[in-house]
Amino acid sequence: MKIINKIKSIFKGIGHFIDRYIIVPITKFALFIKDGFSTDNKKLEKVINRKSSLLILTLILAIGTFIAVDSKSIEMIETSAEVLYNQPVIVQYNEEAYVLEGVPEKVDITLIGRNSDLYLAKQISVHEIILDLSGLKPGVHKVALKYKRALDTIDYKLDPSVVTVTIYPKISEARSVYSDLLNTDNLDSKLVLEKVELERDEVIVKESEETIKEVSTIKALIDVNNFVDPKVGNLELRDIPLIAYDQTGNVIDVEIVPSKINAIITITSPQKTVPIKFVPTGTLNFGKAISTISGNINELTIYGKTEVLEGISNVQVEIPVNGLKESKTYNLTIKRPIGVGYMSEAVANVEVTVGDESTIELNNIDVEYENLGSNYTVNAKSAEDRSIPVIAKGVESVIQALDPTTIRAYVDLKGYGVGEHEVDVMVERTDLRVNYVPKVKKVTLVINAKK
Repeated sequence: MKIINKIKSIFKGIGHFIDRYIIVPITKFALFIKDGFSTDNKKLEKVINRKSSLLILTLILAIGTFIAVDSKSIEMIETSAEVLYNQPVIVQYNEEAYVLEGVPEKVDITLIGRNSDLYLAKQISVHEIILDLSGLKPGVHKVALKYKRALDTIDYKLDPSVVTVTIYPKISEARSVYSDLLNTDNLDSKLVLEKVELERDEVIVKESEETIKEVSTIKALIDVNNFVDPKVGNLELRDIPLIAYDQTGNVIDVEIVPSKINAIITITSPQKTVPIKFVPTGTLNFGKAISTISGNINELTIYGKTEVLEGISNVQVEIPVNGLKESKTYNLTIKRPIGVGYMSEAVANVEVTVGDESTIELNNIDVEYENLGSNYTVNAKSAEDRSIPVIAKGVESVIQALDPTTIRAYVDLKGYGVGEHEVDVMVERTDLRVNYVPKVKKVTLVINAKK
């Protein structure tokens, strides 16, 4: 009997609540609308003035309000699921002693519960997923992931929920460290990174034995883009990252101790002043020869590594004179030699004057030998093979001033062995305004083995 009275009391309270907070306000609202209509709208006013019409309108609004509130209440108490993707996994293990394989970095969590609880659960920013490997020894283990619930009223499912983890003992090994320069093309072209001194030659690599065997090299990555206003002198760099690579250049994830080191970079600016050698290319118009070649610059300063500069005695600039029959001024781009970072000049203006071609014969030019193997000796078969006449072609004033001792005729003996050989004769262009033609095209030489 008490239960029935309690239920009656609850329904009576609900009816009172609906009447006071829904029916009465809606009725007042309807009357307000009615009062707002103009007196001209007689038909509408007549309908609204009827009690039956007003009750029907009030009932419709009340039912609509009840349905909206009820559907929202049902929605909040209904059970559904929500998936949280890519949640990080916290692994608990002895990092100093072991190396792990098979641990997922992230998992998905499916939360199941009432919508109201799911809403609250999603507002909590931390969803802790723990893989507890404490106390496990080296070997293969199946371990369940654990989720620290945000709310006790929520059920959950992890994907994956169980993982197979392999635990290896961690070993240490000393490895050499090398420097690797990045983005060197962005350095001032007058500067050279002459030397890199790392603060230490070796580091300790910690990983499983199998992984350490894959490590081919450890490099300190020095990025030129990180240099602040580099100048000639010593530049100190701190906290340079160390990266481990295998034989094919792939990065290997290992623990490196220390993970960063310091270095001192020696920056220099080697330079050298060399002459420009203007080299005519092609053949002038028939009967014409070059009288003079003069440029607005005859030397330039080049910058680069010391070993590169030592191998450069001049910078050649080619002049395309093919078919030339009269004097001409050229505007020529100077090509930078390989290994040279900067040149003081990039363009040269060159004037070539042309005259009529003459010919002169120069006799008794000795034949020199090049590239003979160190185990051999060579001799000319006859006097005619020892020295030859050379024809020089050029303007009269140039060829008459030639010194025969400056003309060099030679043969290339690379690849020749013991025996008698006919070898082509070549003449070096000592004066680039003149064309040299050996009157004897071949000479006979005898090559013997050294005793």
